[in-house]
Amino acid sequence: MCGRFELKTKFDNLPKVLKQDYPNRLDTKYETQKLIRPTDPVLVLKNEGKIKTTFMTWGFISPWAKEPFAKGIIRPFNARSETIEDKKLFSGSWKHKRCLIPASGFFEKRYRIRKDNYETFWLGGIWSKWSSPDGAEIESCCILTTEPNDLIKPIHHRMPVIVPNGLEEKWTELVKDITKLKGLIPILMGWSSSGWILEEINKETTNQMNLF
Repeated sequence: MCGRFELKTKFDNLPKVLKQDYPNRLDTKYETQKLIRPTDPVLVLKNEGKIKTTFMTWGFISPWAKEPFAKGIIRPFNARSETIEDKKLFSGSWKHKRCLIPASGFFEKRYRIRKDNYETFWLGGIWSKWSSPDGAEIESCCILTTEPNDLIKPIHHRMPVIVPNGLEEKWTELVKDITKLKGLIPILMGWSSSGWILEEINKETTNQMNLF
């Protein structure tokens, strides 16, 4: 599961692919984020013929929803990787709308999980585009989850899918060949805990403990 994460990477140190095609003035208005929660806007790398950086709402909005923000409407912030191919809500996005969400750490209970070298990494996700009758559009996303590795297993039964550096285009590209799509399955199976750190959050120096 991934219900909280952070992006404390400064703009100059973000992955180069995020800075190839990004929203106007992002370079001057960009701010690091110590705590990102569902419904927050998140920085996303997507591909609609070419790779592009944009912002999306974290919480998947069904493309056929009549009132996406109506009371009682569920907007999933996670999706189980084992079932995304079969679920109507997610299957189309898994085939054609995969995305990457940059993070410098994610949280589970009283712990922060990060790279031991503080390197920014990619949370694997899928996204959706909702259009209103008058033409307004909202793009939203959710993070895929998988079975935990030996680092995460003691604290949670799920963990986010992490997409290795260098596979940005392969993950986000528009796929029409089912064989290519199956080539992404190994990424969904989990990631090695080598090079990762699980650290307890200091309650005296952060208020993040109160948000879980």
